Amino acid sequence: MVSQEKKPNVVFVFADQFRRQAIGFGGETNIQTPHLDRLASESIDFVNAISGTPVCCPARASLLTGQYPHHHGVIINDVPMNPKAETMGKLFSKAGYQTGYIGKWHVNANGRSAPIPVDRQHGFQYWKVLECTHDYNTSHYYEGADTELKTWDGYDAIAQTEDAIGFIKSRGKDKPFLLTLSWGPPHDPYETAPQRYLDRVDESAIELRGNVPADKAAEARSLLKGYYAHILALDDCLDSLMKALEEEGLAEDTIFAFWSDHGDMLLSHEELFKQRPWEESIRVPLLLRYPRRFGPKGTRPPAFINTPDILPTLLGLCDIGIPESIDGSDYSSYLSDYVEAFQSPNGEPIKVDPPATSALLACQSPFGQFTREVGGREYRGIRTNRYTYVRDLNGPWLLYDNDSDPYQLNNLIKEESNLELIQELDTDLSKKLIQHDDALVPGIALLEKFGYADDVDETGTMPFFDEWNPA
Repeated sequence: MVSQEKKPNVVFVFADQFRRQAIGFGGETNIQTPHLDRLASESIDFVNAISGTPVCCPARASLLTGQYPHHHGVIINDVPMNPKAETMGKLFSKAGYQTGYIGKWHVNANGRSAPIPVDRQHGFQYWKVLECTHDYNTSHYYEGADTELKTWDGYDAIAQTEDAIGFIKSRGKDKPFLLTLSWGPPHDPYETAPQRYLDRVDESAIELRGNVPADKAAEARSLLKGYYAHILALDDCLDSLMKALEEEGLAEDTIFAFWSDHGDMLLSHEELFKQRPWEESIRVPLLLRYPRRFGPKGTRPPAFINTPDILPTLLGLCDIGIPESIDGSDYSSYLSDYVEAFQSPNGEPIKVDPPATSALLACQSPFGQFTREVGGREYRGIRTNRYTYVRDLNGPWLLYDNDSDPYQLNNLIKEESNLELIQELDTDLSKKLIQHDDALVPGIALLEKFGYADDVDETGTMPFFDEWNPA
């Protein structure tokens, strides 16, 4: 346990729509991400980190509350998180931390450019935030309780990183701090990355994933050029942030985490959106660097970790009590045991049982007719070490053997020889749903539970709700 006298600082950095496969340590070869790769080499790298609900608002609310969407209520985009919820900022603030949040919020609703009242800022004391924007070069924010709309200078991820560095350097020295930095890129629009980074990506040389159809290759390369350019910019931003921690003498005693809320299909399986149960959508980076506790050498534990597990794990690492409202598991003891076993004197890692050997995939996708027209659907599934199994409202939908079919090109769900396997996985899924008090129901049922209308505009976005008003 962490002593009361020396709580670690926490810097939690996350990007929007950044799939694991697009980073060097995740297998990317089209670009170089040296700073992220260095961070991975010094971190616990969760190779099986999953965004079980790969949609912006539900994933962010799960990060902040440690709950699954069917409990926190943010089951779709642009509906409000319960202002009375026990959340990351509140819990760390109550534990004596200085707390700060910079960047994209996207769990308040009431308009993507509207100010967020202090009672909806969930315990974050330092506040430079906008609900949501994807205009990264004319990007706005509100500061604290001020309702004056301000503008970041230039490309917002760079400006926000500089502001985060300012927070680190000007913090009070008498308390530990929690700083959350939420970048908007590499979410589309992809072509808006700074030109110097666009110039570093050779579109014609981009090698595509094996599940991008040939007739979509040119379009995919065009999208990936900008996607990669955003990533190159974020790689440099991360380097600046890490250097600031080192210069301030804080790197040793700071938990530095890097994560993304979900991935991006980018025309794999001919899909352009997230929300899907395929690897490009659900597999995300999750790095935890904490030299004082885990040493300077990176490890890659095999445990599956889902978005609701992140908050309780951070609380456990900081010796902060975990409220009963949290659904996720605390991985802090597992990580200590795993690192100790991995670093055993004889060089042979001792087996340490992980908290979970699979992850729940739970997406409601009730975004009305628009989303259904582009392939959205309600589903529940599990991702295990070998298989991805998913059922929708009509029954078993997808089954992939990810060992023999890493690009998930062969859906095995209709092969009679797999009936026993399907039944086994379906039973495991049912057990996990019971464990988390969840069920696969039509989207309208959850919309009604939380008091939301089934009405969208032409982009598939829900109307904005001002109040937390479950039925």
